[in-house]
Amino acid sequence: MIAADEVFGRSPNASTDDVAKLAGVGIATVFRHFPTKVDLLEAVLALRLERLRDRALELAASDDPGPAFFGFFSQVVAESATKLAIGEALIAAGSGVGTGVQEAGAGMREAFDKLLAQAQSSGAVRADAQFAEVYALLIGASRGATAVGLTPEVRDRMLVLVYDGLKPRS
Repeated sequence: MIAADEVFGRSPNASTDDVAKLAGVGIATVFRHFPTKVDLLEAVLALRLERLRDRALELAASDDPGPAFFGFFSQVVAESATKLAIGEALIAAGSGVGTGVQEAGAGMREAFDKLLAQAQSSGAVRADAQFAEVYALLIGASRGATAVGLTPEVRDRMLVLVYDGLKPRS
């Protein structure tokens, strides 16, 4: 799974042969566990979303919810290029989003909502910022940073602007 995550994260056009080579196994081994490339891509994307969910839940228990929230937001944006590449590979393979990916995505959104609520309770994020708007900002910043190919420095400056809008008004 680690090899598939790395291979498909680099290129949506990668093959299962590339995954097998990086993993040091035969192609039959890959197909024994994942009968199709779509199955493998869905498993990789679901795993990425589950990892994000787990990280958001971990951070929601933090003693300092503001930095935890903004750190998670930054992490999602920084890692978005590879996640989006995997999603593009699924689309290129002619697949919709499977149940496993849908469930993992729902879990990640719930964890992000909890993290947002903690940050709002601590006063680090505006109380009037609803989940829908904040999640849309997360998706927009992720897609924008990836589509334009922002350097880390420009991406970080963009996030400062987003964060300024999320912070409470004095």
